[in-house]
Amino acid sequence: MPVFRPFPALRYSSDLDLNLVLAPPYDVLSEDDVHELHESHPHNITHVDVPENQDYSYAATKLWDWIEEGILTADKDYTFSIYRMAFTDPTGTPREIVGVLGGLEVVDDPLAPTDESTEDRGTTVLPHERTTPKASTDRLELMHATATNSSPVWGLSLATGLTAELHEPGEVLGSVVVDGATHTVERISDPDRIARIREIIESDDVLIADGHHRYGVSRIYRDEVRNKTGRHNTRAERTLTFINELIEDQLSIQAIHRLYSGASPEALRSGLETCFDLSPVTVTTTILAEMVDLGRLVLLWPDGSAEWLTPKPGAFDHVRSLDGLWLETALEGVQVDVTYQHGLDEMRDCVATGTFTAGVLIRPTSIEEIRRTAREGLLMPPKSTFFTPKLLTGWVLRATEPLKD
Repeated sequence: MPVFRPFPALRYSSDLDLNLVLAPPYDVLSEDDVHELHESHPHNITHVDVPENQDYSYAATKLWDWIEEGILTADKDYTFSIYRMAFTDPTGTPREIVGVLGGLEVVDDPLAPTDESTEDRGTTVLPHERTTPKASTDRLELMHATATNSSPVWGLSLATGLTAELHEPGEVLGSVVVDGATHTVERISDPDRIARIREIIESDDVLIADGHHRYGVSRIYRDEVRNKTGRHNTRAERTLTFINELIEDQLSIQAIHRLYSGASPEALRSGLETCFDLSPVTVTTTILAEMVDLGRLVLLWPDGSAEWLTPKPGAFDHVRSLDGLWLETALEGVQVDVTYQHGLDEMRDCVATGTFTAGVLIRPTSIEEIRRTAREGLLMPPKSTFFTPKLLTGWVLRATEPLKD
């Protein structure tokens, strides 16, 4: 089972304005964003989570200074934290994501080659898409210096009943509004309720939705601690994770589109034509909705023209219903580089620069396909899902070693 445990959460003092100290996750911040957040408040979480010039000793010093000064205080009890995000999705539908922050077990990669079948693996923590190569040094060095999980992984529980269990509010600790989404955190210290939440989450698989690299770094860190101490029962066995139920009416999933380079327009078109019929289309503000309704993708050219990509009958009969996988199938054998971008306007701007051969707009991945892929022990192509809103950093920090006295 995927072990999920409460812990003595490190939290900002109630005297601080949370609007000034919380921040978006580190991997969506530009250098300018980080500098602006550092300047905005001396206790903004980015001083620890994203230290300028990757000065990890500075981050560690800040963290311990804040603890000694009472800027950050640890819960007296082992607690969970309910995290709610109320927002309106791009279609105009009101939604609320409700989940819980706790310490999720760090497991070995359950999809790595093994003598055991996927049917024999039991319930565990699963990746849901292939990751692109990315240096792990930054997050690992930060953990070495601070011995703290400062930014949560996002997990999806395949168990039922978590949303219902989290319906009743806990002790409200704060609420902020960011980009139209209301983020609220509540503390749970009641042992009986903590036990019920644990029982639900530990009854079925947890799927990593966002933070694959953070989870992978936690695995490296865990192994280092095991080798150093010879123990398998330290705090490094778990990592800070937000978990909510994998259900349709909560999640807002947007597409991450594809930008292609390194191939000529002729080679790219030839590859796509093996599986798609191409026909002209005018791109308007409603094109993303039209794509979903019609079951098509859209090819964008640097000159501003665009074409429908309509799947040819039978082309993908034996391929999972994932646009990213369809494109990989069509372009197999074509020497092409791919990068990723979300947002229609951002895609059009990128393609218009002429830096890329072309771009392809894809459709959001369905909840049904996410669940099916997980149950079958498979992986989606890289960047198959973009979950919004993003979790804010700074609500809860989790020490991976006992706090200093």
